[in-house]
Amino acid sequence: MATPLNLDNVIKAYDIRGLVDKEITADFTFSVGVAFAAFLEMERESATVVIGQDMRPSSEELATAFADGVTSRGFDVIRIGLSSTDMLYFASGKLNLPGVMFTASHNPAEYNGMKFCKSGAKPIGKESGLTLIRKLIEDGAPMVMRPAGVIKQRDMLQEYADYLVSLFPEKTFEKRKLKVVVDAGNGMAGFTAGAVMEKLSVELIPMYFELDGTFPNHEANPIDPKNLKDLQKRVKKEKADLGLAFDGDADRCFLIDENGDLVNPSALTALIAVAELNRVPNAKIIYNLISSKAVPEVIAENGGSAIRSRVGHSYIKQMMAQTGAVFGGEHSGHFYFERFWRADSGMLAALFAIAQLMQSKLSISKLLQPYNRYFSSGEINSKMKNADAAKVAIEKVKEEYGSGNEIDDLDGLTITSEKWWLNLRPSNTEPLLRLNVEADSTAKMAKIRDEVLELIASIR
Repeated sequence: MATPLNLDNVIKAYDIRGLVDKEITADFTFSVGVAFAAFLEMERESATVVIGQDMRPSSEELATAFADGVTSRGFDVIRIGLSSTDMLYFASGKLNLPGVMFTASHNPAEYNGMKFCKSGAKPIGKESGLTLIRKLIEDGAPMVMRPAGVIKQRDMLQEYADYLVSLFPEKTFEKRKLKVVVDAGNGMAGFTAGAVMEKLSVELIPMYFELDGTFPNHEANPIDPKNLKDLQKRVKKEKADLGLAFDGDADRCFLIDENGDLVNPSALTALIAVAELNRVPNAKIIYNLISSKAVPEVIAENGGSAIRSRVGHSYIKQMMAQTGAVFGGEHSGHFYFERFWRADSGMLAALFAIAQLMQSKLSISKLLQPYNRYFSSGEINSKMKNADAAKVAIEKVKEEYGSGNEIDDLDGLTITSEKWWLNLRPSNTEPLLRLNVEADSTAKMAKIRDEVLELIASIR
């Protein structure tokens, strides 16, 4: 079967993703299906694969071709149809089967791709299977002689919604009537949010719930501030208690408070950490190294053990498995739950925020106020000429700011002083340097941020 001319363009650190028709074609996904089944056989995994898909126009054809590739090796397939990525993880966990999700997440309409997991929603990235899958795509999987597998359909939306709500004590979501605006961005939250919210004491105000993979209203990428503007206006207009913004495959969630302001994802990490520590005293909580300094402080203050991780879901999931952590939070809006097979779920993170809000008489901004202790730059990307230029820039920043301060290289360069910290790390997939700065005052943060960006600009 035909494969893309350059697999480096489509096989990323955690998934396969590329341009539809040019890179991601039905022939290609058939060959990936064959390779995935062969990989599962080598791993002694189950001989049944769960397949979910988002609302992109190409997803049905690509998922069908992939299913044909899987069944050609004698494996069976369960197709759950339209699904968010965390719903696919739910299916993998509940059924204890490997799975694949057809989505390009927050990428524009012309893209599509695949996210993979082993049974129990265990992640598959470059270091845990994608490299071998790539080799099987390139070399061709060994021939087998067995009857073709069968394809079954299964609707799991209600099971997914019921499971999420069941993770909270009975009557948690009956204590206070809330008005919640949800911006699905024409992505999969338009499919899942209604099924979940109807089980809560919530007046749901839907925005862009029509499933449309061309994203006619705005990109389904809430990490870009321009894509939050409609939701922010609507929250204020409706005098809502909370706004929720999901990305295209609804595995990430960002919160807008009652004033129309973006909630710092680190504050949400801290809020969920406290709730989980109330449930499991002295538990371990994982946070990634670009999270606010407030996160490990709050975890310690509430009797937990804070464990620092590099950025990336495969690292956090692996660390959760190794340490027995009950929760992990990333500043990018990914939140991981031990009771959700250590997988990430934007919807479950949203439910934690709603649950805590319902138990309080406070607004969401007041509820989160104790966790907003410092001033952050947010992540700022600088385009570099090449990887060598990025390395030179990192060394220059280290020379300029490292003296007398704490330095570590867990993920790029982190420099920590008494009043501020910065992290500068290269992108895994693009010639970019990503800068995060946090300080105990806006002025100090802005000073460090601007000086570092000027230094980077002098090199790139």
